[in-house]
Amino acid sequence: MAALIPALRNLMSPLRPRDPEEHHRAATPLELLFDLVSVIAIASAAVGLHHGLSEGHALEATITFGMAFFAVWWAWMNFTWFASAYDNDDTTYRLLTMVIMAGSLVMAAGLPSLFSATPDFTTVIIGYVVMRIAMVVLWLRAGCADTAHRKSAVAYAIGIAVVQIYWLAFMLVQPLSSASSYGLWAVGVMLEISVPAIAESLTSTTPWHRHHIMERYGLLNIIVLGETLLAGTLALRQTVEHFDIMLIHTALSALVIVFALWWVYFLPEEHLPTRSLRRALVWGYGHFFIFASGAAVGAGFAALVDIITDHSKVSLIAGDNGVAIPVAAYFLSLWAVRDRYTCKGACVAVLPAFALLVLVAPAIGLGLEGVAGAAALCAVVRSRLAQPAPLGHESAAVDVVRTKKPSKVKVRGTAKRR
Repeated sequence: MAALIPALRNLMSPLRPRDPEEHHRAATPLELLFDLVSVIAIASAAVGLHHGLSEGHALEATITFGMAFFAVWWAWMNFTWFASAYDNDDTTYRLLTMVIMAGSLVMAAGLPSLFSATPDFTTVIIGYVVMRIAMVVLWLRAGCADTAHRKSAVAYAIGIAVVQIYWLAFMLVQPLSSASSYGLWAVGVMLEISVPAIAESLTSTTPWHRHHIMERYGLLNIIVLGETLLAGTLALRQTVEHFDIMLIHTALSALVIVFALWWVYFLPEEHLPTRSLRRALVWGYGHFFIFASGAAVGAGFAALVDIITDHSKVSLIAGDNGVAIPVAAYFLSLWAVRDRYTCKGACVAVLPAFALLVLVAPAIGLGLEGVAGAAALCAVVRSRLAQPAPLGHESAAVDVVRTKKPSKVKVRGTAKRR
């Protein structure tokens, strides 16, 4: 009997809060596997946008892409912040995380049906609800072990569960007109994003780890930018069948742009220097636009390849705009979540100014090369004006936490690893 106790403890141990000041906190192999599964869904959404742009349905495809990408990103984001605060790597935690991954794969399988003439949300909603119900169980487990944040954990669990009832009701009232579907989806999104804002305000902020969260977001950004590299590879592959100098230009532009987008994101400034709830919400939610625009750049390049190879009747300037608009959106989104807080002087205006230049480039005849050149110049200028955090910043920027009432929180140092 005594031998069973360690085995049972490994099967399900309490989800106690992690130490938000833990040193050397890094992404776990399970989190990296979770990212790998998420990229499948992201790629599926990007393919839908690619085909919509190639067929000349840019507005409808962009709206649908936004809806699809939100589902993928929101499930990823919720799990990421939870894992930062409570990951204990026991068997039950691993299995519930794998259930979330399975739901993501189901959702990815259903994303193409959203881009059809008569969108069908059934498979996407089923996969999404599976993911979110697993999160309800995780939050209930956290609430049992973390008495200091129990109100927040229970609020998360109840809020997520209630919103899933809404999504199931939405699924059952199909088919709907496009306008009705967009409206009901928007209501569901508002309900989803309100849950963390409400739950986190009920107690002191859950003990997520700043550097761990910044690393997790950075890793997903790299994955998203990979969509553009894939499109560049597609352009090069087409040259094997029939050489076209425009395809070479497209591939080189894709490389320059993805390197520039990576460069301006990974600058010395810390993205999230404090743990204040308001700043965390702006930063965490605002990344939706960074990630979505990064994936859309790859879809734009894929559409350009279709145009150049005569697989699409869309004009070349429309294809150039299909790249320029998401690049500009990426710069503006990054300014909104980071630069307007961390920059001083001329640095504040760099990303908005180059976003405007990127948008103008196709209109004044500079084409895709002009977009790539502006993006590269933006990376050069912005890096020259970078303002690294001073030494000792991590301890100096003591976490500003919204607290209703002080409480003693028992935290773990390093999670047990199998």
